[in-house]
Amino acid sequence: MFGEKNPGTGKNEKKQKKQLNKGHFKVTAGLILVIAAALIILGNSYYTIQEEEQAVVCTFGSPKAVTTPGLHFKIPFIQTVTKVNTTIKGFTIGYSEDEESMDTVDDAMMITSDYNFINVDFYAAYRVTDPVKALYASEDPVEILENIAQNCIRTTIASYNVDSVLTTGKNEIQANITQMILEKLEEYDIGIQLINITIQDAEPPTAEVSNAFKEVETAKQGKETAINNANKYRNEQIPKAEAEADKILQNAEAGKQERINEANGQVARFNSMYEEYVKYPEVTKKRMFYEAMENVLPDIKVIIQSKDADTSTVLPLDSFVTNDSSLTNENDGRSLSETDNQNTGSDNGLSGEEE
Repeated sequence: MFGEKNPGTGKNEKKQKKQLNKGHFKVTAGLILVIAAALIILGNSYYTIQEEEQAVVCTFGSPKAVTTPGLHFKIPFIQTVTKVNTTIKGFTIGYSEDEESMDTVDDAMMITSDYNFINVDFYAAYRVTDPVKALYASEDPVEILENIAQNCIRTTIASYNVDSVLTTGKNEIQANITQMILEKLEEYDIGIQLINITIQDAEPPTAEVSNAFKEVETAKQGKETAINNANKYRNEQIPKAEAEADKILQNAEAGKQERINEANGQVARFNSMYEEYVKYPEVTKKRMFYEAMENVLPDIKVIIQSKDADTSTVLPLDSFVTNDSSLTNENDGRSLSETDNQNTGSDNGLSGEEE
């Protein structure tokens, strides 16, 4: 009686084991769901902004720009993040960058102020400056920019003649188009900015006209080259001529100063001779006569002999003008004075000997 098992007790144990297994499964599934939800929430709670990007964080429909690069956090399922590339991009007008498509785009055909048709190709560069306006101010801001650019290009080209578009007016045309586009973008305020727009190519629609304009352009370049060469030659010759003129003026000034100094020296010499002449008029006259004779006959030697058989050399003479402006050779002066006194009016007392 006591050794027999109750069939009802075994069934209860099996039911309890099943309930325990179900409980463990629910707990495990719940944990897995919690962990998965936590991972999802954690994965949606942060975002990263690169250097060339900006982000727009929208909270309950209210956008806000985030411009700082790096790791940022957000509220999962409440805040949404849209990243905007802010690098410089571009688009073409009038031609296609696709190598397989070699046909000219219809946008290139334009008309000038003198009613000539011309094909002009442009390249425009732009970048996003306000990511919020770029996303929400318009549906497609780049398309709006393209339409604005085409309108401004055609308006500007229509105000120039064909020669200016093909040759000398390209820089001015580009500047005017850029200014016009910037004014319209500021008016529309769509969050993008034009960086630059350039003319890639400009040519007439037919080959014959194109060749004629190329010849004109070549001739103009030859003209510019000739002008540049002439200016270069002028810039080389003008300094050389100025240096030569300056050299001539300096030489003339030096000659002038030399003549002035020489004249001043002659004046000083004359004044010195005059001072000696005032002191001894007769002696000075005769000495000047002897000096003149010495210049005329440089190799002659004159000796004067007095009645007392005293002799004195007259030629060649010592220097007449001295530093102290006086006669330093007293013996010569004495001899001349004695000779003059002894031989006044007598030419026979003077004998000349040449050696």
